[in-house]
Amino acid sequence: MYVKDYMTANPLTVTKDVSVSKAVDLMGKNNFHRLPVVDEDGRLIGLVTGGLVEETSGAKNTSLSIYELNYLLSKTTVDEIMIRNVLTVSEDLFLEEAAQIMIDHHISVLPVVDDFYRVLGIITEKDIFQAFADVLGYRHQGTRFVIKCNDVPGFFHGVTKYFADNNANLESLAVFHTEERGTEVVVKATGEIPVEEMRDILIEAGYDITEIVQTTKEGERIKYPVD
Repeated sequence: MYVKDYMTANPLTVTKDVSVSKAVDLMGKNNFHRLPVVDEDGRLIGLVTGGLVEETSGAKNTSLSIYELNYLLSKTTVDEIMIRNVLTVSEDLFLEEAAQIMIDHHISVLPVVDDFYRVLGIITEKDIFQAFADVLGYRHQGTRFVIKCNDVPGFFHGVTKYFADNNANLESLAVFHTEERGTEVVVKATGEIPVEEMRDILIEAGYDITEIVQTTKEGERIKYPVD
């Protein structure tokens, strides 16, 4: 998956001479919390966020009335408060690389720019969370099998073959490594074969299943016994 698959394309932007109050109004009306700041050619020069506005205006701790605060924000330009050294990514970057940049730099948003620094999109931690849920097929119909994994060549081939042999289609597959439980493979599958029958086939073949959860067409989640 690439950044372009989950970014918000062609996001709203503001120029540096826009008032902070107008920027806040734009964010509020459109239900987002970040605005790229661009020059007259659409090139990124900064970033303004709802949190930054609160921090710089002292909105949470000020003794000013709401009218005085609004007046102050109407007289302050985005240029005076924006973040200038903004980390960016390209639209063709792998999504996990963008996620790692956010983690390493303790940020929750990355503007997406082209080679000329023109804004193409914006990607946030919420987009990363959505991608994670999509990869694991959380809301999609199917049955999730969590199987303890022997970290040896050919393990995946053996697991997937049993599903294929029983006409079960693999919707997603992920591997997790933990200190507590070791290595686990999570398989999301759909097919006509009953869940209990697929479970018994895998157990008989020697696989250690730790969890089975089915998501129905209606979105109901049903947990099956594993022994």
